[in-house]
Formats: sequence, structure tokens, C-alpha cells
Amino acid sequence: MSSQQSLRNMRAGFTLEWPQSLGVYDKYADAQRAVDFLSDREFPVENCMIVGTELKQVERVTGRLTTGRVALGGLLSGLWMGLFIGLIFSFFGKGNAAAAIISTMVIGALFGVIWALVGYSLTRGRRDFSSVSSIVATRYEVLVEHKLAAQGRELLTQLPGHTASQQTF
Repeated sequence: MSSQQSLRNMRAGFTLEWPQSLGVYDKYADAQRAVDFLSDREFPVENCMIVGTELKQVERVTGRLTTGRVALGGLLSGLWMGLFIGLIFSFFGKGNAAAAIISTMVIGALFGVIWALVGYSLTRGRRDFSSVSSIVATRYEVLVEHKLAAQGRELLTQLPGHTASQQTF
């Protein structure tokens, strides 16, 4: 099977035939609660999708990057990589396992520091902070196959706390 055909088959599970909205929610938990409510009433939820809309990227700055902090990060990363490689060598090699592990950890730490500092110096001060980022949805829409939309809407009117403002028709 070609990669294009495989991609089409994967996307096929994420499509609905003429989807219609059952409701739009500000929180994912509310959209999930609505689908769970439908499932409890034996609604064919395999015909539903929860779609995150109005996507935004959120980046949380975690701290200032300094040469020392970059070097420490490279050192620790290199130590872990060296430990991993040393353990593999000790399993398959002949000789002193402890010496193999320690020497690969030292080499890994040295390589990690050098690699991290070279990478940091190439940024030339354009990004002197560390951060983590994520893509998040602002709203969540519950979609359903068109032939089941009326049944789904009728069931959701029985959901405690479900207001008309959550629904879009």
C-alpha cells in the first residue's frame, strides 16, 4: 500500500458524511460530557466527532537562558545518552562493564556540553529564553452524521445543565 493510500485510509476515520453540529462548547470536558450522555442513551456515538476550533499557539516562557544553564542542560543530556550507549556496550561487549559505562557517560557529557554551547552561540542572542509551547483549541464542536442530527439534538435537550446557548443549528 502506498503512503498516499495509507494517509487517505487514516483520514477516512476522521470524516463524517454531511456533518451537522450538535453543539459548541467552551471546554473540552463539556463536549465530552455531551457525547458521553448520548452514549449512555445508546445513541450511535461512532457517528460523532469532537472538533477543536479556533486554534491558537500558546508558548509559556519557563526561564532565561544563560551560557551556564545551556551548558548544564547539554551536560545532563549528554550524560543520559552516554549512560544509554554505555549500557548497550556493556551488554554486548567483552571486558569491564563499569569502565564502558563510565567512559561513555564522560564522552557523552563532553559531547553534550559542546553541542549545546555551539547551538546556543549560533542563535546570537535572538532567543535567550526557554519555553514550552502547545496548540490549544478555544472552542469544541460536537458534529454528527446528518441523518442522526435531529435525534442527537433531541437527546441533548435532556442533558442536565445543557443550555440552548451551547447549541448551534
